[in-house]
Amino acid sequence: MNYSEELKAARKAALEAAEIIRSFSNKKALEIKLKGKNDLVTKADIASEKKILEIIRGEFSDDHILAEESSNYSSLPRGRVWIIDPIDGTTNFAHGFPVYCVSIAFWEDGEPKVGLVYEVANSEEFYAVVNEGAYLNGERIFISETSEPKSSLIGTGFPYTDLELVDNYLSMFKAMMDKTHGVRRPGSAAWDLCNVACGRFEGFYEYGLSPWDVAAGSLIVKEAGGLVYDWAGGNNWLFGRRIIAGNEALCDFLKNEVALHFKEEDLVI
Repeated sequence: MNYSEELKAARKAALEAAEIIRSFSNKKALEIKLKGKNDLVTKADIASEKKILEIIRGEFSDDHILAEESSNYSSLPRGRVWIIDPIDGTTNFAHGFPVYCVSIAFWEDGEPKVGLVYEVANSEEFYAVVNEGAYLNGERIFISETSEPKSSLIGTGFPYTDLELVDNYLSMFKAMMDKTHGVRRPGSAAWDLCNVACGRFEGFYEYGLSPWDVAAGSLIVKEAGGLVYDWAGGNNWLFGRRIIAGNEALCDFLKNEVALHFKEEDLVI
């Protein structure tokens, strides 16, 4: 099936949302609020999401929408679903620190079909359509072929609301520092996944994530030749709040490390 119209709508929505986000670059205009512990929302998030929803609903009025600031589901609805994060990396944006992204995904019948992540600060547009490959600003991208952890750069994210497993997390973080080239934490899971897709990171792991953080980037990783798992090596990563991504060797390495540093009951929700 051809998903060119969905990609076109996602691109239009992301580019217009990015312009809105840039218009709020003055910190004084942000009116930062807390949704929960360390969980920020700004006027830019609200305005960006409003524009995205306007465009998507204008083109596909009957589709479901799961969006961070205005709608939510505990599971994926049947049929056609858009999964939207108006700013992934709001804390970065609120402090004037790149990176921060618009993330838009289209899923159908429980499977990702279109994924687009637009990194606003550097104008990087990552996108993928199922069975058509992954791209960065129009150029085809592929995952890294590096298979040795000691030669690999790993991406991760620090939990900021769910701190129950933070001691285990820090134990694994220490191991990653010892066993790899290094660990990076940019602050946007959507962008982290795209860094895996284009070979900047060999692997990525994180917990405490929401569907809108990973719905688009995961398809981009897969279409670039990579793999995506939950921490137990299964497919419950969209709502399971735990994700691993990378090439096969690095996914195996990360799954083994997770098993070493977390209890079995902590690997899945």
